Amino acid sequence: MSLINPADTVEQQNQKLLVIAQSLMRRVEQKSEESGLAYRQFERAALLENQVRERTRDLERTLDLLQDSNARLEVARAETETARSNLAEAIETIDEGFALFDTDDRLVLFNSRFCQDLLDIVPDLSGGLPFEDYVSLVSESRFLSLPDDQTPEDWAKKRLDHHRDQHVVFNVSLLRDRWLQVSEHRTSRGGTVILQTDVSDIIQLERQERDKLRDQQARILQATLDHLNQGVCIFDRNRTLVGWNSKMDGFLDLPKPRVTQGMNFAYLIDRLRDQLVFNEGFDAERLRRWANRAFGRTPIAFEIRHGDGRIYSVFAQEMPDYGFVISFTDVTAEREAARALFEMNEQLERRVRDRTQELGVALAEAERANASKSRFVAAASHDLLQPLSAAKLFVSSLADKVNTGDAQAVIGKTEKALNGAQQIIEALLDISKLDAGKAIFKKQAIRLSDILAPLRDELAATAAAKGITLDILDSSLTVRSDPAYLRRIVQNLLSNAVRYTDQGRVLLGVRRSGTNARIEVWDTGRGIAEEDQEQIFQEFSRLNPDTTDGGLGLGLAIVERACNGLGHELGLWSKPGSGSCFSLNVPIDTDALPRATGPAGSHSTAPQNLNGLLVLLVENDPALASALSLVVEDMGGEVIHAHSADEALSLMHEIQLIPDAFLFDYQLGNGRTGTELYQQITETYGPVCAAIVSADRTRELRQTCKGLGLPLMPKPVDRDRLWAHLAQRSRELNAT
Repeated sequence: MSLINPADTVEQQNQKLLVIAQSLMRRVEQKSEESGLAYRQFERAALLENQVRERTRDLERTLDLLQDSNARLEVARAETETARSNLAEAIETIDEGFALFDTDDRLVLFNSRFCQDLLDIVPDLSGGLPFEDYVSLVSESRFLSLPDDQTPEDWAKKRLDHHRDQHVVFNVSLLRDRWLQVSEHRTSRGGTVILQTDVSDIIQLERQERDKLRDQQARILQATLDHLNQGVCIFDRNRTLVGWNSKMDGFLDLPKPRVTQGMNFAYLIDRLRDQLVFNEGFDAERLRRWANRAFGRTPIAFEIRHGDGRIYSVFAQEMPDYGFVISFTDVTAEREAARALFEMNEQLERRVRDRTQELGVALAEAERANASKSRFVAAASHDLLQPLSAAKLFVSSLADKVNTGDAQAVIGKTEKALNGAQQIIEALLDISKLDAGKAIFKKQAIRLSDILAPLRDELAATAAAKGITLDILDSSLTVRSDPAYLRRIVQNLLSNAVRYTDQGRVLLGVRRSGTNARIEVWDTGRGIAEEDQEQIFQEFSRLNPDTTDGGLGLGLAIVERACNGLGHELGLWSKPGSGSCFSLNVPIDTDALPRATGPAGSHSTAPQNLNGLLVLLVENDPALASALSLVVEDMGGEVIHAHSADEALSLMHEIQLIPDAFLFDYQLGNGRTGTELYQQITETYGPVCAAIVSADRTRELRQTCKGLGLPLMPKPVDRDRLWAHLAQRSRELNAT
């Protein structure tokens, strides 16, 4: 209770308070200590009244706030109901079934289309339904169509296994050929959204299109099979005949396709058992065992013979679906041809054996005749040399007794004729020894100067008499050969050069070619046509038999046979009207070579330094490539080696650099040649410095290289010639 009325005005309240105060003051003055206690209680009452008044104001403010919050909450509740209503209307407008599960996997919201095809579970769908219960309801629905080998529990377990995936899409088969596509998505807060779409029309349309495609493919496959030359039978995994082509009608005596369609393989074998004869090592039972395997059949091939004589090649192979296919190919004509060819081969072999025996007898007779001839020539030559020597002695003694000039001239001609006859007889004796294989070669170390110097003295007068220049360059090399035969070879080559050179010069020189000394005899004589170059090495063969030079045509025959016996390579270059060059490769005696005092591999003839010249070597022979690389590097060059034309082009493309010089082997393998590679490189990169290295000495290659402006270095490659070619290129680069 308040002492004053709060509704009064301030003036009224102040007036009442003054009255109260005056009254209280009078009572204080009049009363005793008990009155003082009452006053203190009054004070406490006044204080409590102030506190109550403050609490009242606080409560009033709190009530105002509560009323305001209730008002706002009512507005929010209205908005929420509006949003929920809008959301329900929105999901209801969706053509698909829609459901939302919260983070606890409980059903929150769904539309009327959700599970509308599973009518027996719709009554059980309600808010708060756990996801597992929902899956269990679907798995046990009588509208769900499950495969025969799958139970509802299996389907539910498989469905729950994919529930935690971020995104799942699968099809559910329903009764009456209906299909639902279920799409399950995870929300950002861990909830689950499920969409159900009826895709029955789409699946049925796809099935129709697939059936059409399958029918079309079947027709194409059947047409393809019918166009094969082979008869083809196709069996499924149950060994049932599911198809064949029209060729089978003419191959085997089988019923019509309408009867055989679905026929078992075992029954088919029994039907054909009396018609077919298997080849050796194979029979019908083995084929039956092969077909009866469930899987893992390895391809088999065999031949069968039909009762009418036709022969078929049979091939059987398993297919991916564990069925198998068998093809029949009529090989009667091939086998008949093979049999005829076999009989013909036998006849030819008999004729070859008979002819070989006849040729063997004839060869033996020829060998005996040749041996007899050689023995006769050797004996006759030996017997003729004795009286010839005596005649020479008689003529020599007669020359001392005759003083007239005419008689001396006759005696000189007689001596010359006797010397010529002696040379012919000695040549015949050499030929007979070489042909009979009785020539004995005694190889030893020979200084070439010991052979060349006497020949210079011996032939100088003859060359001077003909008015030609004879130059024999001395050599300090020591070789391994038979001294007598080597002298005879070089003498014959020089004598022929002088004999067939009418004017100009004859030159003999020695080049060092690796481990060989190459003796070369050059002349400016008549030359020899390429088609005649093999003929000149035959005995008694002379290209100009009407000449009066005294030759009998045995010199080059002796040279060729002696070179073959000694293992010395003999070469020839000649051009009619320009002259000829005969070359002879003789191995150097390495034990007799002086020890080098300079760096290993240094060359004594010139300061070989190519100053880092980069050479691309294209050579498919590893040994020769290694040797050429070593020689070029010893000269101061750098070598890039390629084994083939393709590798060379790839290297140039890779290093993006054109080498300073190229060395191409002519035969590069795979049908490629060095000249073709040179043309390809020049077309791509422009002119380059190159040379062809080849053992081919045909006119065609020389003409090809000449047309391309390419130097041709014959194998074995001459070191000096290689140095001259590369050094010239090095000087050209230094000059620029």
